[in-house]
Amino acid sequence: MIRAVVSMRGAVSARPTVLARAATLARAGVRNYATPNTKTEETKSLIESKRQASLAGGGTKRISVQHSKGKLTARERIDLLLDAHTFREYDAFVEHSCTDFGMSSNKTTGDGVVTGVGKINGRTVFVFSQDFTVFGGSLSQTFAQKVCKIMDRAIQAGAPVIGLNDSGGARIQEGVDSLAGYANIFQRNVLASGVVPQISLVMGPCAGGAVYSPALTDFVFMVRNTSHLFVTGPDVVKAVTNESVTQEELGGATVHTRKSGVAHGAFDNDVEALARTRELLSYLPQSNREPVDTRYTADPTDRADVALDTIVPTDSHRAYDIKDVVRRIVDDGRMFEIMEDFARNIVVGFARLGGQSVGIVGNQPLVSSGVLDIDASVKAARFVRFCDAFNIPLVTFVDVPGFLPGTQQEHNGIIREGAKLLYAYAEATVPKIAITTRKAYGGAQCVMSSKQLRGDVNFAWPTAELAVMGAKGAVEILWRNDPEGRVRAEAEYTRLFANPLPAAQRGYLDDIIQPSETRMRIIEELEILKTKKLANPPKKHDNMPL
Repeated sequence: MIRAVVSMRGAVSARPTVLARAATLARAGVRNYATPNTKTEETKSLIESKRQASLAGGGTKRISVQHSKGKLTARERIDLLLDAHTFREYDAFVEHSCTDFGMSSNKTTGDGVVTGVGKINGRTVFVFSQDFTVFGGSLSQTFAQKVCKIMDRAIQAGAPVIGLNDSGGARIQEGVDSLAGYANIFQRNVLASGVVPQISLVMGPCAGGAVYSPALTDFVFMVRNTSHLFVTGPDVVKAVTNESVTQEELGGATVHTRKSGVAHGAFDNDVEALARTRELLSYLPQSNREPVDTRYTADPTDRADVALDTIVPTDSHRAYDIKDVVRRIVDDGRMFEIMEDFARNIVVGFARLGGQSVGIVGNQPLVSSGVLDIDASVKAARFVRFCDAFNIPLVTFVDVPGFLPGTQQEHNGIIREGAKLLYAYAEATVPKIAITTRKAYGGAQCVMSSKQLRGDVNFAWPTAELAVMGAKGAVEILWRNDPEGRVRAEAEYTRLFANPLPAAQRGYLDDIIQPSETRMRIIEELEILKTKKLANPPKKHDNMPL
């Protein structure tokens, strides 16, 4: 390094010895690397212009149109999703290689998707964000290669993948190359399943084959009024079925969060969707190889809540909100609910107990008395399997009168669909704790994390009833020919079965606890179960009833 001295007049001059050394090197033919190289400067200028072109996306006009629809750009979404200044972009200079239909002269640096790695709350995540301002976010061969690259890296590094979807579908000009690109992404979705968490945010259109990538991921979130998800659009539906339908009616957020169950949640705008995604990640591990971080909480582990002692009505026909029960037990009364608007007769979501992340499953007496039907079974089964794949303990609150009867349920496959939930609980090797708060009748009692399905700890409140069915239904069968004896028989049945003692006496319950002590008892058991070791028999894969 050249040292300089400042003269009395403020001028800067190099030491004579340094100047002499430079002159000697010049005479010897040694190149002075401080001298600008024209070719290098031209390359640098080209690189910088390409980088700026990539950052500009589809240009200011198209960005303005994007904003006018209430949507953020691909890069704005990434900036909000990730911790400040942590994003490192990959393949910013990629351009498509298509030459058909005049595409050789129609290229945009970056090719319609922004990919890279960053951090959320200090933890590494990989992200791709489709840019609707560039070719409508349509997928090309090189677009797909960019996405596949970061998915491969996520699997290798053991970090979550988040996809921000806003695309018109396949790039028609590329034909089968575009379709092959989708298939390559689908293959990565499958390989990553159960290895790293995958989250999809649908923040604009997502149609045709493109819909199957979000469908293969763990969680799908949508933005109300601006996102649409469907295999065939309204025009095709009209042509084939003569049915007139809008995009919102066909595949809007309301449809997929309430009717189809394709989406796990919907938010009012891009900002809320991104913020809630950051929150969800705090409950999840980096991969199936790592535990979830334990969070500090000021909520005492031995906190008792006496309101729980009377929260279940003495009249078994009166409903109560299982969410109130959960919030009074978990840390700070906070739960991140999944699929809140779909199959509302069962509640699933994430919470913490003693700082440890847990998966919550609970029958909801406020909706259809908490009965299990097709949608509730599939919703809970999917959630249970996710928790088991990523080593998140399961805490189940049981108040279930059985499976929903009727021809509609039977004809649509309640036997097969109900078996999915049974299979999920039976297969799970994570810590499983169940608390029966009131009813646990029939086959549904077996399904909801029973002792026979390798439940680790099964508690019951004094209000619990574990039986084949309720007293009224039982005596109508047993005393169908003796109407006068039914009253007496119902009282006897209630005495024998409408309480938790018979199950506890047979070892099907580990303890009957005071509701106010539930938090403390669960946290104690979770601490013991941290070292649990359990494995299923070796197999290529299971064959659950799909």
